[in-house]
Amino acid sequence: SLYTFLKRTAPPPFMATFDAPNREQTCSRRERSNTPLQALQLMNDVQHFEAARAFAQRMMLEGGTTPEDRIVWGWRTVTARRPNPGELAVVLETWRSHLARYQSDGEAARQAISCGESKADPKLPAAELAAYALTANLLFNLDETLTKN
Repeated sequence: SLYTFLKRTAPPPFMATFDAPNREQTCSRRERSNTPLQALQLMNDVQHFEAARAFAQRMMLEGGTTPEDRIVWGWRTVTARRPNPGELAVVLETWRSHLARYQSDGEAARQAISCGESKADPKLPAAELAAYALTANLLFNLDETLTKN
């Protein structure tokens, strides 16, 4: 986080989840780690989900006209490569299931896209934006997106 109050003797709790060193000594290199708790924190963090919603808006506005085009655009943007057909099929099916859920429950869609301080684009359909936001959150939580190596 950009605005975090740091103490010399203890890292903030979210940084401890990501194996941040304490500030009592220097650390020249951090080891790479990837735990289920990190994924859980990222999937449920308000700031992270708000970023996913903003990225979902970009997917809808800049990514093309079909769900396939938008998901491929989103995948390429976060991973710098195209998804293989199996990966695309899984993400597309996930998007469809989210869309079906939010189309049947408009209030849940509005709640999902109102998370955080920034406002969702009112011109975009709430159910579709909520489905893309969850899909973008999934893309942000891919192992290759988080570790980049």
